[in-house]
Amino acid sequence: MGLFSFIKEAGEKLFGGKDAQAATAAAPSQDELNTTAARAIETYIASQNLGATGVQVAFDGSQGKVTVQGTAPTQAVKEKVTLCCGNVASVTSVDNQMSVTNPEPEAQYHDVVRGDTLSAIAKKFYGDANKYPVIFEANKPMLTHPDKIYPGQKLRIPPLA
Repeated sequence: MGLFSFIKEAGEKLFGGKDAQAATAAAPSQDELNTTAARAIETYIASQNLGATGVQVAFDGSQGKVTVQGTAPTQAVKEKVTLCCGNVASVTSVDNQMSVTNPEPEAQYHDVVRGDTLSAIAKKFYGDANKYPVIFEANKPMLTHPDKIYPGQKLRIPPLA
């Protein structure tokens, strides 16, 4: 698993915005901002209850790069952690250095574009639009409904069993 690219403007807004505006008065250092962003991403990963342990996140705001370490019980969890990190606004790349307890084949990825549906993505990758639940399940809990995908989001496309 190498370095994954993401669209900087797309994704969850975990840091910045009002907090960044309020913090300007105190003029925090870049290191403080990076640490705050890394903690926000760690909290987001933990909130997904994926089962990863020892998760440590580092964020480099100048490059928009997240580096994540820890242990994942499966390849799927490792890939979901990558998506948790990358589908965050201001993140452009993720270097996932996690170890996997039970290695499995890696998934493919798809960048959602305007007009995409899970059915259309399933048709493209599996040849059957009715296999969209496989993609939906592979991206839970980040996806809460099959119709709630957005342009710029990156999705896991697992191999069919």
